[in-house]
Amino acid sequence: MDTQSYLPVPPGVGKEENFFSLDDILLSHERLPCKLETKFPRLGFLEKSSDSQDIPEGTKMEMPLWMAKGLYEQKRRLLAVELPKVYREGWRTVFGADPNVVDLHKMGPYYYGLGSQMLHFDSPENPEVAQAILQTFIGRFRRIMDSSQNAYDSDTSALVERLDCLERALFREGQNGLNAFQRWEKGHAHLTASNLVINYRKRKLADMNV
Repeated sequence: MDTQSYLPVPPGVGKEENFFSLDDILLSHERLPCKLETKFPRLGFLEKSSDSQDIPEGTKMEMPLWMAKGLYEQKRRLLAVELPKVYREGWRTVFGADPNVVDLHKMGPYYYGLGSQMLHFDSPENPEVAQAILQTFIGRFRRIMDSSQNAYDSDTSALVERLDCLERALFREGQNGLNAFQRWEKGHAHLTASNLVINYRKRKLADMNV
């Protein structure tokens, strides 16, 4: 019997997070450039380049996403979160020209997930960031799925290593579908009714017996 020690849990959608998802846990540790808007007393030991007991207002530092969200969402905002460079205007122009030329995994393995999380923070560029993420996904989706359907029994490592984690999951789903079709075509698998159809038939029979 085929068993798994860990049943994968899908990541959250958009700005929502699923804390049972390993991908979302790793995403929450992505580091963001921040600027402190108030003094952080007695935390100077966190800033290795300073001998002060405090972290002064205006200090620029990087924080993991989970910490930045926690501090930012207080009634009194303690910091300002800056856009990572891959979401800034220069890179948005590159994505707008041809999103397929970019190595998304090298730029950040959670491009779509982190970009969605950035919408938690107020920024005048949020509409442009959201549009850039959407158009990048649309621009790359067809090539990813075409490649997954036309790469049966071939080495796809060069393609996959350039994909964001979400894109890798889509690629795997495409290949799984192709492999299932190939097995069925060779007579190694059988088509079965989906649970939706089975449950519908059960309800129909129950209604007839009433």
